[in-house]
Amino acid sequence: MAFEVDTQIPHGNACDIEIREENDVAEVSFAPDPHGGPETLWFCLRVRRAGDDPAAGMLRLVLKHHYNMLGGHTPSALRPVIRYQGRAWQRLPQGDLVPLPDGRTDIAWLVRAPEAALDIAFCYPYGVEDVQTLVAETDGIWHVDTIGVSQGARPLLRLSNDYGGPGDQRPGLYVIARQHSGETPGSWVLDGFLRTMAELGSEAPLVWAVPLSNIDGVALGDYGKDNFPYDLNRAWGRPPMRHEVSVFQRDMARWQSRCRPLLGVDFHAPGACETSGVYTYVPDSDTDRAGHDAAMPWAFLTGDALTPEYAADQFARVVHYPSRWDTPSFRTYVWAQLGLPCITFETPYAMAGTQVLTQADYREIGRRIGQGIVAGIK
Repeated sequence: MAFEVDTQIPHGNACDIEIREENDVAEVSFAPDPHGGPETLWFCLRVRRAGDDPAAGMLRLVLKHHYNMLGGHTPSALRPVIRYQGRAWQRLPQGDLVPLPDGRTDIAWLVRAPEAALDIAFCYPYGVEDVQTLVAETDGIWHVDTIGVSQGARPLLRLSNDYGGPGDQRPGLYVIARQHSGETPGSWVLDGFLRTMAELGSEAPLVWAVPLSNIDGVALGDYGKDNFPYDLNRAWGRPPMRHEVSVFQRDMARWQSRCRPLLGVDFHAPGACETSGVYTYVPDSDTDRAGHDAAMPWAFLTGDALTPEYAADQFARVVHYPSRWDTPSFRTYVWAQLGLPCITFETPYAMAGTQVLTQADYREIGRRIGQGIVAGIK
């Protein structure tokens, strides 16, 4: 065989791997691994040329079982990213449906075979090295502190542009991303948001941000949505159901005492089929009028900032999809326990309307969200 597949890479995830070769075309087929969870979506793997074998000028990448992925029933929305060794990530176009005899389908992309190695991922990966790049490129604005460890004993990093202090009246934001570890658009949006706060310097609010909250899942290549024993974003009870959440709750108490706490912000990505654009979740006005009214001004400001290029037509939404746990989320904790409004942003993996999203687009989305929030600070 001219190629081999490696999943022991940062964020690695793939299973049911098969490699075939015919004439000058090699084929690598794979599926996302649930990694013990009930949902699949994230995948990330490396296709490496074996030895000096010059065979195969083209490579067919075949995604299997897409219909079992969360939102994978819309093949046109599945547009992975690839990176040749030493090159930048690039988005693949819409793939070709490959019909199977029993009515199922695979999705295939034909690309140039790598000279050495090729990485493919469901979306642009974002990990600790990207956080380090953000910090290095923002002129030392961000303090990086380890506020605790994960259940897997990995450092939990928190960035802050100011530590504040008792009685400090600087308006404060507490921001979190990647509670579901495979939702990488949330990290890229946060990256753009934090770069914008850095540009504002002392005019920015006090920001404490956890960029990789489900760090174990990020490192291990988990999707992390509804993973057992507890989805991170469904573990925000009192007491919390995961150690990471216990760490974050204590950190939020410190944050509250060192600024004028204003708002909680949570960055996510939806199911794979969502292509309408960025949207936000707010409390249901029928069951929580006060929470709804507290969040809506922030929804209006950020929705206006994202319109027309990035905002979904239905921007402010209420959660109505079924959850495996009727337990508190970050958003409900911020409102019910801290008495503060909280806004959750969902950024699609591949498209906002007809616009195919790049890393630059994600950062621009974060920049606009930051501008919208700053505009509402009094």
